[in-house]
Amino acid sequence: MERIMVIGVSAGVGKSTFASRLGDHLNIEVYHLDTFYWRPGWVEAPLEAFISAQKKVLSHNKWIMEGNYSNSFNLRSELADTIIYLELPLRVCLYRVIKRWLSNIGKTRPDMGKGCNEKLDWQFIKFIMTTYFPRKKEMKARFADLQKSDPEKLIVILKSKHEIEGYLLNVMG
Repeated sequence: MERIMVIGVSAGVGKSTFASRLGDHLNIEVYHLDTFYWRPGWVEAPLEAFISAQKKVLSHNKWIMEGNYSNSFNLRSELADTIIYLELPLRVCLYRVIKRWLSNIGKTRPDMGKGCNEKLDWQFIKFIMTTYFPRKKEMKARFADLQKSDPEKLIVILKSKHEIEGYLLNVMG
């Protein structure tokens, strides 16, 4: 495991925390896609700049890239040797998003673009609720396709807090 993608079913599933813990243990730099995508004041980066930032990271021998962003999934998945997918229940993801917002009001998280203070609005909640189940279905199909095209690629699917902790403990030996 040297080129690792950490993705998840939704915001609030724990991608950033998981990636940071894994990176600390494996001594591999962690890159949060939100820091490439969001410019100050929640302005979206141009797609070319977003892709270019990822390509720069992908040229390294070792990396952990965390974040979903389906518009660059194939770019990352082709070069990743390991894909770790987190899938917790919708209610847990929503709870964590609200908790994260309450804990970070007025602050910018380290896994977020500079100048993007924590925010929560109905549009984001609605996005989580409307994409959760379609994404579960989509990821299942994507992983099946990936396994057909590259049977050597390791795909790890973790579906509970217990499985996530167990995986990290196992990796940490």
